[in-house]
Amino acid sequence: MKEKKRVLGIVGPTASGKTALSLLVAEQLGGEILCMDSMQIYRGMDIGTAKPTREEQARVPHHLHSFLDPDESFSVSQYAQLARETIDKVEVPLLVGGTGMYLQSLSLPMDYGAVGGDEEIRKRYHEIADTQGVEALHDILKRVDPASAQRLHPNDVRRVVRALEVYDLTGVPLSRQEMPGPEDSPYDFHLYALDLPRDALYARVDRRVDEMMRQGLLEEVKKLRDGGLSPDAQSMQGLGYKELWPVLNGEMKLPDAVSLIKLRTRHFAKRQLTWFRRDQRIQWLPWQPGEPLEPLADRICENDRKE
Repeated sequence: MKEKKRVLGIVGPTASGKTALSLLVAEQLGGEILCMDSMQIYRGMDIGTAKPTREEQARVPHHLHSFLDPDESFSVSQYAQLARETIDKVEVPLLVGGTGMYLQSLSLPMDYGAVGGDEEIRKRYHEIADTQGVEALHDILKRVDPASAQRLHPNDVRRVVRALEVYDLTGVPLSRQEMPGPEDSPYDFHLYALDLPRDALYARVDRRVDEMMRQGLLEEVKKLRDGGLSPDAQSMQGLGYKELWPVLNGEMKLPDAVSLIKLRTRHFAKRQLTWFRRDQRIQWLPWQPGEPLEPLADRICENDRKE
């Protein structure tokens, strides 16, 4: 059996110190950083995404930053393909970011999800939802795949349709199809996350938002708007961007928008923590902001050299 490629990862919630720690680790190991952030992939969105600065990117090679225009859409599967191509080229890849779906996509076999799609099947089921209602569509799923129906809400039409599509194409309910585990991943992941007290993390979130505003986040959003970007673009659903758009349109006062960004970002950090806490592969490194990160970087590098 071919030996799996070793991939390091520094993951976790926003504002938890991932960038600073990853630079120290990459410098020690001669590693190259692969962005694992669904917003840092866009050009012209540097401040609101907390993208590594030019100076930070100059310290070690960075990949998968700033390669899409803000009006382009991008899927998880597209990320997985690009990231795998990059991992295969880099001697010491270091994934850094907080987009859990990106990590999950890399943790699955490359052929997982290979059941194709059928436009006619999807169209038929969407028509049922439109004409008879989402409950009628959900009732069909209950008959052929009760387990998936119990898991999926009737309003989640896209996933309900996908479950029905898979059943129609394979004859096997989605809930009974074999689900891969981490052991089936094409990579040997070694994942780390900084473990901050919750109040300290939230305080860092608030300070980061204030710093973004000082750096010119409002002007960054204005430049994107004035360049013709639609507020409905995928990129503009990012925190800090969708809240400031109404400010530019005179529909919200700036202090209220800033408070909303902080609140939503804290909630987002909480959701990220919940996601990553479920991943048993991650080693959580206790850390208090203000403490040096070098000892933790040394620990990660020492573990890497031992293994």
